[in-house]
Amino acid sequence: MAHPKNGLSYSDAGVDIDAGNRLVDLIKPMVRATARPGADAEIGGFGGLFDLKAAGFKDPVLVAATDGVGTKVKIAIETGLHAGIGIDLVAMSVNDLVVQGAEPLFFLDYFACGKLDPEATAAIVAGVAEGCRESGCALIGGETAEMPGLYKDGDYDLAGFAVGAAERGTLLPRPDIAAGDAVIGLASSGVHSNGFSLVRKIVERTGLGFDAQAPFAPVMTLGGALLTPTKLYVKSCLRAIRETGAVKGLAHITGGGFTDNIPRVLPKTLGVRIDLTQVPVLPVFKWLAAEGGVAELELLRTFNCGIGMIAVVKPDAVAQVIAVLKESGESAVHLGEVIEAKDDERVVYDGHLNLVQ
Repeated sequence: MAHPKNGLSYSDAGVDIDAGNRLVDLIKPMVRATARPGADAEIGGFGGLFDLKAAGFKDPVLVAATDGVGTKVKIAIETGLHAGIGIDLVAMSVNDLVVQGAEPLFFLDYFACGKLDPEATAAIVAGVAEGCRESGCALIGGETAEMPGLYKDGDYDLAGFAVGAAERGTLLPRPDIAAGDAVIGLASSGVHSNGFSLVRKIVERTGLGFDAQAPFAPVMTLGGALLTPTKLYVKSCLRAIRETGAVKGLAHITGGGFTDNIPRVLPKTLGVRIDLTQVPVLPVFKWLAAEGGVAELELLRTFNCGIGMIAVVKPDAVAQVIAVLKESGESAVHLGEVIEAKDDERVVYDGHLNLVQ
């Protein structure tokens, strides 16, 4: 067979199959560590398997969620700090599953880049595996796509896909949410993974580099502080649901903040009244508000402001639910109550956020 003169290879086009194979070898132990009943968490096949019966479900309803981490990846790329971004990826999907009362079962990730760096990518997958372990779900597969010409060298994006299950009849929100029910807030770990286009705009305005000392966290760099991973609420919320029987609904505070996310779990005739003086505003949000001149209502619709998850509970069970959450490592506060909605106002605010630095 004649060989073409100056023949090109896939590597010449910018795709390194050997680098992809090296990545698989690097991440196999990480993936294997996420094994759980129902999945052995081995990768390399064409599809991942999960056995619902082995996981202990009798009459399950499957719940699926997908998300990314938005422009937070730009900060990870610019700083070279990739370890936490995988936790963010898992959290954004599994926190959405637990909101519906579902136990996360398995996770798949999609990673796309311009040129594959096996070590840097392995650091990201290590974060994915850590997030899966902390959430009790198996990492059963994924895809790595090297796409020169679409992404610049060094750039990447990632997406996550999670599937969970709940026994039929136990899904949230419950149909008995009513005026007078209590609203509890669970503290966030930071900005989480929403609002980073505004965060980056504010940082640009300040003139600070991501390697500068963080004004709101002096022992950290600005980039490192902003990359604090999204909090995983799965185990604490599942425990509160199962042990108290008093949790009627949960709302993951992502893009849209309190204003847009809380109404998603309420009947259309109901809203909530939130006491903003009870919100534990984190220093990062005080700094963003001051440096960006961001109005309070804009903060509440863009960021979590210090509360990453909302629970709607029976009014006589507030102390019990908060106690269980605190035993699970959460910081939880009573923020308000469910009210009748008037004139389409679904979220009513009392007082003001404490934005004093």
